[in-house]
Amino acid sequence: MTLIDLTAQSLQDRRLATLPVAIIGAGPVGLAAAANLVERGLDFVVYEAGDEVAASIRTWGHTRLFSPWKHVVDPASRRLLEATGWLVPAPDSLPSGAELVERYLEPLAALEPIASRIRTGVTVEAVTRRGMDRTRTANRAATPFLLRVRTADGVDEFTARAVIDASGTYDQPNSLASSGLDPLGLAEVADRVTHALPDVLGRERARFAGRHTTVVGAGHSAANTLLALAELAEEEPTTRITWLIRNANAVRVTTSEDDELVARATIGRRVDRLVASGRIEVVDRFETVRLGRTDAGVRLHGLRGDDLVEHETDLVVNATGFRPNLDMLREIRLDLDEIVQAPRRLAPLIDPNLHTCGTVEPHGFAELEHPEPGFFLAGMKSYGRAPTFLLATGYEQVRSITAWIAGDQAAARNVELVLPATGVCSTSLPAAAGSSGCCG
Repeated sequence: MTLIDLTAQSLQDRRLATLPVAIIGAGPVGLAAAANLVERGLDFVVYEAGDEVAASIRTWGHTRLFSPWKHVVDPASRRLLEATGWLVPAPDSLPSGAELVERYLEPLAALEPIASRIRTGVTVEAVTRRGMDRTRTANRAATPFLLRVRTADGVDEFTARAVIDASGTYDQPNSLASSGLDPLGLAEVADRVTHALPDVLGRERARFAGRHTTVVGAGHSAANTLLALAELAEEEPTTRITWLIRNANAVRVTTSEDDELVARATIGRRVDRLVASGRIEVVDRFETVRLGRTDAGVRLHGLRGDDLVEHETDLVVNATGFRPNLDMLREIRLDLDEIVQAPRRLAPLIDPNLHTCGTVEPHGFAELEHPEPGFFLAGMKSYGRAPTFLLATGYEQVRSITAWIAGDQAAARNVELVLPATGVCSTSLPAAAGSSGCCG
């Protein structure tokens, strides 16, 4: 490369550095990325599709995390908040989703260096490079990112030096069918199928009381809803509960006796007791193929081995997990694992075929890099379809990523994270014997 080439490259790099970092999503991890960028003196813009920060968490605010406060507050965010006199709530207590928003995320988002850079009601529809589709290579790394966004006023485009996509996966549920495709007939019964973690004991109580609900899924989101429905059934005895799972047992709900997160350790045992008492009926090895409408509810047609079987219910809760929205990234060069759709170097650490929460290792920008320099998936979205995301892990991800963006290679590579045995996830632990929870 000639001196002229080097000078031109330097000018391009300097121009790129004048642009903000684009953060997609104003949830806990997106706001943690913002806090880290504030500490490093780097400009940024946060694009949030909801009308308020933490829009997804607000939908399951009735639930309680099984991670205590000491594990759900990002260190950089805590430093910024404590400078204003904010105190972390009781470190060992368990916040609900609503408390997480009201006592931590809203105060964080209200800090002037962050509040002035949050854009709510903005949906990022696509990310690319300015003037380049994914096939063009020359000068790609020095070319700004281009984000096409939709607001109430229409469509617009903005440029950025780097992109951190922390938009999560809650709005992208997995299919009820084992094939990964929506089961045949879903559109006909869509009004009788709900998203994971409905507010069974609160605003949606009337919908579930006295009716037969079938919860589909084998993870903590399913278990949370089963526990809430069992509590509802104590007050409304005509309420019936069926747990429909694809395998012979729900291994993801089972946790070891020495799990340091007591709330999570007990959830499987509580569900097991309800099953043993007959309060929850289990239909195992059921693979849904088709849904049909009945006068009262839904008929699920499925396979149990080689046998065609049917199951009738009033309502279905889809608690089968989540997947990332990758359509918006079709012009970005991604290197994703074929199985879990996570960054290829991260995938072996989190593949649910091989690992559980307890085996997830700390990781940073190096495991999250793609062939698109300056683009990162972070938080739940970085885990693709894997169900083991940890909030504390997401915070360490963005700390490392923002260090890399700032050019601090030493800090970016020095990834350290201390978690309780078997990791940190979210679920529910009833307050005084009853509450709900979230695996979001």
